[in-house]
Amino acid sequence: MKKSLHTKTGDRVVVLQGKDKGKIGNVKKVDTTNGKVLVEGVNMVTKAQKANPMAGIEGGLKKIEASIDSSNVMVVCPACEKATRIKNEIRNDKKVRVCKKCGESLDV
Repeated sequence: MKKSLHTKTGDRVVVLQGKDKGKIGNVKKVDTTNGKVLVEGVNMVTKAQKANPMAGIEGGLKKIEASIDSSNVMVVCPACEKATRIKNEIRNDKKVRVCKKCGESLDV
C-alpha cells in the first residue's frame, strides 16, 4: 500500500530524531511503500563488501546511507530557511505544497 508523504525527491530536510538529529540534507530517494526517505549524508552505516576480482570489486568495509522514516524529517522552506510543516493548497488549478510559516510555495 502506497503512502502519501510530505517530502519529495530533491527537498532540503532537517532530521528531527536519532543519531543525526539536527543535520540538514537533500532527499535522494523516497520509498512510498514503506514510508521512508534516503537523505544525503545522514544515517551512515558500515556495510561489509565481499571482493569479486572478476567484476573488479574490491572488498572491505564501505560507508553507505541508510533510509530513515519520513516522520523523523521536516522540510526546510527555501524562502524563509526554517524547518516547517506543510499544507496542501490549490493554486492555478494545481495542488501545491505551501510553507505554514511564510505561505510560499515549496513546489517550483
